[in-house]
Amino acid sequence: RGRPEPCRAVPFIQRGREIHTMDSEKNTAAGRKNLLRRHAKLTLRYVRTFVLWAAAGLVIGALGGLIGTAFCYAIREATQLRGAYPWLLYFLPAGGLLIVWLYRLRGMHPTDTNGVLLDGSADMQPQRGMVLRTDGEKILDIVPEGTDLTGFEIVDLKGGYLMPGLINLHVHLPASGSPKKQGNPRKLVKFMTSMALTRRIALAMCEGYAKTQLLSGVTTIRTVGGIADIDTRLRGRIAAGKCDGPRILAADMAVSVPGGHMAGSLAYEATSAAQAAEDVRKIAQGKPDLIKLMITGGVLDAKKKGEPGELKMPPEYVRAACGEAHRLGLPVAAHVESTEGVRVALENGVDTIEHGAKPDEEILRLFRERGAAQVATLSAAVPYARFDRSVSKATEMEQYNGEVVLEGIIECAKACLAAGIPVGLGTDTGCPYITHYDMWREVRYFHTFCGVSNAFALHTATLGNAKIAGIDGITGSLTPGKSADLIVTAGNPLEDLETLRHVSMVTMRGKLFRDPKVRKMPDCERELDKVSG
Repeated sequence: RGRPEPCRAVPFIQRGREIHTMDSEKNTAAGRKNLLRRHAKLTLRYVRTFVLWAAAGLVIGALGGLIGTAFCYAIREATQLRGAYPWLLYFLPAGGLLIVWLYRLRGMHPTDTNGVLLDGSADMQPQRGMVLRTDGEKILDIVPEGTDLTGFEIVDLKGGYLMPGLINLHVHLPASGSPKKQGNPRKLVKFMTSMALTRRIALAMCEGYAKTQLLSGVTTIRTVGGIADIDTRLRGRIAAGKCDGPRILAADMAVSVPGGHMAGSLAYEATSAAQAAEDVRKIAQGKPDLIKLMITGGVLDAKKKGEPGELKMPPEYVRAACGEAHRLGLPVAAHVESTEGVRVALENGVDTIEHGAKPDEEILRLFRERGAAQVATLSAAVPYARFDRSVSKATEMEQYNGEVVLEGIIECAKACLAAGIPVGLGTDTGCPYITHYDMWREVRYFHTFCGVSNAFALHTATLGNAKIAGIDGITGSLTPGKSADLIVTAGNPLEDLETLRHVSMVTMRGKLFRDPKVRKMPDCERELDKVSG
């Protein structure tokens, strides 16, 4: 809070926070009076805050001192120690309170402004000399510099670039992306759902992974296969403000078939078309945002070289599940990794093809008729296709099939883009080496492998993904009335998408996280950095 110094870029305001240039206001008498008046108000606010925290510190310190004294006296008597050393422990509670209080005060100083806007549009260009203001959870307006900022808290962007938060359309929250073997997923999920304690642990684990997504710059995730109803429960907790995390579009459990992808772990096993529809109704009881089907196999469950997307779910099962989902008002996403699987999915009502495969003209026609979209997941295929097998621990068949899947996703994306069919992006987080903090890699892979511009890649990961998910009226661009889901990077992603790797600020529904940090996996970082793209 406070008076900004002169700058020549954009500012950012949240419920009184903004991004702004102040030259004109400082150089007029009225402007100087406005600045002095705001500074006086802010000074009074800091004094009031100081008094309140000091009073609270005295009360808490007194209670802590009593508890600490009793604790230290007990230690002294039990150990028979005398002299000064045991009594030093008396000062630990007071010292701890002092450290916490100083930490609380560190971000309460007046700040400057200095930033550049990237609005999320397909042909976005850096915007300077503008002010973005927010009112609580939503973007209030974007106004020219020199606009009166009375009542706004000003945030210093330190020359950074402000843009919409990233949207990750393909996430499995229960897995970390660790390359280490996790054991039998069916048995693990059965154990995690066997009692109240393990279910609470599973929820806490997913909550931590969701927060990692947020702090890495992803303000919306779409989960497409999880443990029981944990995804929708976590969605509710975040929306209610009980924990920090991104907006969640949740699918909960998926629908598969015996021997199918994720069957028995993150997906129910349907043995008939009627049961597939019943499984959809069961999932819908948790009020999900979409339904996920597992129509084909994948790289890890392929039985033959060159056939990673073997059709597992019969067409009549797909038709029954999609019909029931649409009757309930829910869109359908489907795991598909073969041309045959894409055709079966589109012919029977699927709305988004997750992953994809090389399409023919008939498949492109089905995409257009259905108004369907592809969600490319380039990240998931890269480790199996491009890592040395001594690192990935993949068999020769798995590596070959990984390359088939990667090329299929790329060819599908290129063909869809050329035909005007929407293409979205998701990481498929949970697969080995695919972490909850690497959405930036998916954006860069899209640019490198599919040949789109940096601006279009960033647009796809923001407004493009929002449109596919049906939330473009809520988030995805710097538009007045939309949610204040924002991120800041030090560099310009239109010049280098790797600047998305480190975000200096994240705002989710107007709540600001400064200098966010996530715990990273050095092994994953090292190997993924070797891959071109």
